[in-house]
Amino acid sequence: MRRSPLYLLALFASACGPDPTKDLIGPAQDPGSRNPPYRVISSVEFSGNLKLDLYLPGEGEGPFPGLVFVHGGGWAFADRTEFLAHAAHMASNGFVGAAVEHRLSPAHAFPAALHDVKAAVRWLRAHADAYNVDPMRIGVVGGSSGGNLAALLGTTGGMDQLEGSDNAEYSSAVQAVAAFGAPTDLAGIWNNGGGEWIRNVTAYVGAAYPMDPELWARASPISYVSPSSAPFLLLHGTEDIDVPFTQSQHMRDALLDAGVHAELFTAAGADHRFFNRPLWQKPALETMRDFFQRMMS
Repeated sequence: MRRSPLYLLALFASACGPDPTKDLIGPAQDPGSRNPPYRVISSVEFSGNLKLDLYLPGEGEGPFPGLVFVHGGGWAFADRTEFLAHAAHMASNGFVGAAVEHRLSPAHAFPAALHDVKAAVRWLRAHADAYNVDPMRIGVVGGSSGGNLAALLGTTGGMDQLEGSDNAEYSSAVQAVAAFGAPTDLAGIWNNGGGEWIRNVTAYVGAAYPMDPELWARASPISYVSPSSAPFLLLHGTEDIDVPFTQSQHMRDALLDAGVHAELFTAAGADHRFFNRPLWQKPALETMRDFFQRMMS
């Protein structure tokens, strides 16, 4: 069976082990090119045993804006290669990407995962000189449960109880957010009656909604929207039966009401995982790229 270049890169990266100095050249390049569009440094530890993969531009002087990519998986599963194509695309367009993992539920309840992705942002700032990153231009991308965490990064900057401790001398604030199919109001998930997602959220926050509705609100990005929130791009499929399209509509409206820049990319007829489907991946990538170029220029 012939494997795709993206599959082979992910397989090779996973086999490289924890060596953070191993540079891999991205699959989109012309093998004879002197300036490949990007390169990858895999399995870099950034907080405890948590790892990230770095996607670096193959050319340009920098310093480059940075993006943290947060995988989905209902807060319970980890696959930091989920945004491989997105991180590669953005690195090819002059962004440093860090595809990160976080601690998982139910063993680690909220706010552990949020502490981890904030630690990743601070790690990127702490290592800005080493990887030619502009520490004043850091954004975040997340999908599904990772979209929830990305949206929390964009709305809770500087809140001590949600920060964690790694590299505490650096800020975890982000300058822009792109969230794909994000559950932004967890009470709305309960009210929608989605069985699997109710179980996901209950395991993530550590209590069922009727037992602790305030806890569900604390894990909901919409609860923290304020004029100081980062600019947002929300991308959502209209036929998402896991996280309703209305979640992104309501988040956009809340941001706009607070005077924050917010955009909504509507994937008509698309499901929850639309951002990695052939029909939608390219337009979603181009929309995301345009958004970050405008917000972080």
